[in-house]
Amino acid sequence: MNCSNVEDTRHDWRRREVEELFRLPFTELLFRAQAVHRRHFDPAEVQVSSLLSIKTGSCPEDCAYCPQSAYHDTGLEEERLLEVQEVVAAARAAREAGVGRFCMGAAWRSPGDADLEQVEEMIRAVKGLGLETCMTLGMLDREQAERLRAAGLDYYNHNLDTSPEFYGTVITTRTYQDRLETLRHVREAGIKVCCGGILGMGEERRDRIGLLLQLANMDPHPDSVPINLLVQVEGTPLEGVEALDSLEFVRCIAVARIMMPASLVRLSAGREGMSDELQTLCFLAGANSVFYGERLLTAPNRETGSDERLFERLGLKRMEPVAEGSKVTRSGAISYRACRSS
Repeated sequence: MNCSNVEDTRHDWRRREVEELFRLPFTELLFRAQAVHRRHFDPAEVQVSSLLSIKTGSCPEDCAYCPQSAYHDTGLEEERLLEVQEVVAAARAAREAGVGRFCMGAAWRSPGDADLEQVEEMIRAVKGLGLETCMTLGMLDREQAERLRAAGLDYYNHNLDTSPEFYGTVITTRTYQDRLETLRHVREAGIKVCCGGILGMGEERRDRIGLLLQLANMDPHPDSVPINLLVQVEGTPLEGVEALDSLEFVRCIAVARIMMPASLVRLSAGREGMSDELQTLCFLAGANSVFYGERLLTAPNRETGSDERLFERLGLKRMEPVAEGSKVTRSGAISYRACRSS
């Protein structure tokens, strides 16, 4: 079965339809999301990624949630761009821990040419370990995207963060259109798109719906959709914002699964504060990817042993990575999507 041709893959969602999904009884919404999930994935599999900050702090953007912004006094110290061998050592440790995709993030508005050369070396070295590679480096032009693709980059992460209407409340130094342009350059270069947002920044449901509409009406859908729950950091403008209701967060996961049926939906930042029971509801709602490891860029993440115990309790297994062009191949690892006939 070809997942790209299934009837439930759409790019023409309307706000009214999404509002109706959110208004469904909670159990009915999860039932529908689980049914969609099972048509595209093995429900017992979870994709596991790791995230490393390769350049930390002094970012010239003013994102209200981010401790790395030069606009916020969070006590975070700036760190240089890591050397390639440091990144390889971290990637090797991640691989030994069972991680399939190694993600690297730099606190830049956009990378310079000299920095990009070093990043290209990192991509080639990490792929040589048999891992999928993902980068998040800020804005890219078409030439930069093509250089990353030539180096072998599998995924590029560039989140929309929130709805177009709420965006200006959170960020003023980069426009929504800037983000869409970077995504266009990445897609045209042939790199897979990783794009999602952050929930719990003081937005209303209409903004969460607006974000999902932006993501789900992309053609094609993002290959990975990270759903972050705001991690409040002292010294940032969003410190003290009212926390998002946990069941509303699960609803967002379920609606994302229904709207983007063949995408990996990832539980990203914020898992450190989630109970096992809340995460289990998210998996039932269609989440099938997590960040593994005790740190996400500068934010804390769940202790690795707790993830192992939860996976064991739930009977979940890790997806096999498929790193195009890598030196390591795994038998049967043709695609993440375990397409199932309905």
